[in-house]
Amino acid sequence: MGFKTGDFPPVDVGTFLEKPLRERLKALTLHWVEYGFGSPKMIPTIYVLKLVFLYVLAGTALATWTSGAGPFWHVGQWWNEPIIYQKLVLWTIFLEAFGVAGSWGPIAGKFKPMTGGILFWARPGTIRLRPWKRVPFTRGDRRTGFDVTLYVAFLVSVLAAIAMPGVPSASLSAVLPDNSTGLVRPALLIAPIVLYVLNGLRDKTIFLAARGEQYLPALVFFAVLSFTDMIIAAKLLICAVWIGAGVSKFGRHFTNVVPPMVSNSPCVPAKWIKRLHYRDFPRDVRPSGVASFMAHVGGTTVEIITPLVLLFSTNRWLTVAGVVLMVLFHLFITSTFPLAVPLEWNILFGYLAVFLFLGFPAWQGYGVGDMSSPWLTAGIAAALVFFPVLGNLRPDLVSFLPSMRQYAGNWASALWAFAPGAEEKLNSLPHRPTQNQVDQLQAMGYPPEVAEITMQQTIAWRSMHSQGRGLFSVLLKNLPDLEQRTIREGEFGCNSLIGFNFGDGHLHNIDLINAVQARVGFAPGEWVVVWVESQAIHSGIQRYQVIDAALGVIERGTWKVADAVQAQPWLPDGPIPLTVTWTRDRAAGHVRERLPQ
Repeated sequence: MGFKTGDFPPVDVGTFLEKPLRERLKALTLHWVEYGFGSPKMIPTIYVLKLVFLYVLAGTALATWTSGAGPFWHVGQWWNEPIIYQKLVLWTIFLEAFGVAGSWGPIAGKFKPMTGGILFWARPGTIRLRPWKRVPFTRGDRRTGFDVTLYVAFLVSVLAAIAMPGVPSASLSAVLPDNSTGLVRPALLIAPIVLYVLNGLRDKTIFLAARGEQYLPALVFFAVLSFTDMIIAAKLLICAVWIGAGVSKFGRHFTNVVPPMVSNSPCVPAKWIKRLHYRDFPRDVRPSGVASFMAHVGGTTVEIITPLVLLFSTNRWLTVAGVVLMVLFHLFITSTFPLAVPLEWNILFGYLAVFLFLGFPAWQGYGVGDMSSPWLTAGIAAALVFFPVLGNLRPDLVSFLPSMRQYAGNWASALWAFAPGAEEKLNSLPHRPTQNQVDQLQAMGYPPEVAEITMQQTIAWRSMHSQGRGLFSVLLKNLPDLEQRTIREGEFGCNSLIGFNFGDGHLHNIDLINAVQARVGFAPGEWVVVWVESQAIHSGIQRYQVIDAALGVIERGTWKVADAVQAQPWLPDGPIPLTVTWTRDRAAGHVRERLPQ
């Protein structure tokens, strides 16, 4: 791999696309094992530069300069200043909401332009996805001038809270009498809180992109709680995120996440280390024992046990060890450059581990039992676990982000199948500031065949995850003309239509399909989507749908997760067993029910 040249799959470009789908999947999967996406080193370098200059340096410079806590290069003077903590959270919110933090750039399928976010959400006429149809004044799926105003006002309100100097706080002075920087003025946080909610009710995409499930509670704590309660509540919040993510990794999915993530890491150059995560490369590329250890000891155990230690420990050295472990944990995730590229989020959480648990340790009066009221502690804890509990029991009701299932591998997902030439219709979508990703690559100089093979690497990546085997099985069952169709990864395609995706299939479910269909008008059979919901924590199955953009849902069914994880990514033994529970007769237009088999 060079700085400007990547490791392209070793295939004959002229004939590769004529091969059967499963043969292509096998070749691209085996290439992924050793090279990941094969991106040139220039790509992760761009992300590192963005992270260092735009996030770390610009963010800390702005926070320290506006707070009187600088200069920013004297880290020892400001690292545990409460107002710096508040403003770094606000800066992260701004970058996420603007669209230059998570889900940005080539790794997220944004080639030209590299930014989604503001290019979509500040443009009237683009697609808007409301979270709940019963909420008044949210009807429709077209972004209006009012929506744009709400979004821009949110960005301005966050910047205003960052830019204004701190104000004295009696509760802060009571415990830190020498503090001279104060806290962010609580009144400045009212507008961001209200606009977070209003934007989210009008468009769930903006709420999720701005990571409202994590940062909105933090803003509420900043605005209404006394200083000590604010710090303890922030500890409860970050531990809820960590532990929720750890619990979500129970089951069979997460082991399948680690190998392709490690394979794609530019910080793991040795092929033999990557191969260790697979059972018997190239014959068997299911996860190895090493991958299981990394997943459930280095992942699940660390994310559950360490936060509990940090939350309740009153021992200095045990707390230091826990903080170091969590910082290394987030640095490791950052180093792998996962496809949603949440780099800023991981750096912030590494800083928060240090700030919260070493800057304000439990033995100095910031333990869970030091909150002003046990009822307040119980209420905050209950609120923080509500959506993770509901989302694990009923994943159809809650996005995987509020469910705290960011890296679990248990994702709602989809594959898109286009009839010949049908994908080009998406480029006629009005007000869309991008083209299809294969066309973006060609606009950058990629030959058509190379652009197509590059995009097919994303479906090979999907096949290496548990739900990918099920989705390809549904495609093989339902589309006899599959070999003539173009197959796309739904997460990447979604990014080009609404400007954001973080691996959440709820952003490209039937609501998005209907919105696109109303604008473009696919004929029956031209755009067929196979879509699957996350596995409920108490269930052994996943529920899928087959959606024809012109006809709606035409089939529902299930597969066993145990069958999905046992299959090779390219399904050499054929599709995994499926249970069809409901179908729609396409010819007669009537609905018939089938009993579960």
